Amino acid sequence: MVYKQMAYVYDKFMADAPYDEWVHFTQSILGDRQIKRIADLGCGTGEISIRLRELGFEIIGLDYSEDMLTYAASKANEKNVSITWLHQDLTEMEGLEGIDLAISYCDVINYITDKAQIKEVFRRTYNSLNQSGMFIFDVHSIFQVEQNYKNQTFADVLEDMSYIWFCSEGEETGEMFHDLTFFVLDNGKYVRFDEYHHERTYPISFYKKTLKEVGFTNIKVYADFSLEPEHLHDQSERIFFVAEKT
Repeated sequence: MVYKQMAYVYDKFMADAPYDEWVHFTQSILGDRQIKRIADLGCGTGEISIRLRELGFEIIGLDYSEDMLTYAASKANEKNVSITWLHQDLTEMEGLEGIDLAISYCDVINYITDKAQIKEVFRRTYNSLNQSGMFIFDVHSIFQVEQNYKNQTFADVLEDMSYIWFCSEGEETGEMFHDLTFFVLDNGKYVRFDEYHHERTYPISFYKKTLKEVGFTNIKVYADFSLEPEHLHDQSERIFFVAEKT
């Protein structure tokens, strides 16, 4: 999907996103593994990519939105860090190889709503990895979508931007549509623009099965940034998958 005008206000909209927690979770999973090259699939405006680059990893950031990548590159330049940015659709990802770790955080996989396309992303990710490479991604849990998002309204007023966000249910379990209206201050006047997004999440069993079908092994599941398996429960909100290419 393309974020269109939302790219211009994305960082303000996501100001409270737990980027440091994603980075910490990644480091904890890696442990003492010798990791050099990381591909950030659906990197957005580069917040996680830049943090990982500052830790010394070689980073390749991929996103379908050119506007997002433009912002990401600008921020990386300001911080004087070198990152390779690629404009690609994850379902058609190609030319990526020699990757030690692929990550895809902040619900990127939820924006791939078709089962066949999810499998294709997993397959292409698997092919891009070195032997013993890893893939880590997260998705909304079914509980999160059904209980905390569907048919809810969210709104906020910031210094130079406000938004109204309606989240409506789809026909399928785990499916939702986001109808967002933004008002952004521009030269003393507020400009309105709208975004319409579609997400879907699936049961944990589906993601595990699909990962296995493309060749991944040693698949582990975590929840809500915890590294304790017993933390996974019926009301977990964010599900993490860790899989290996062996």
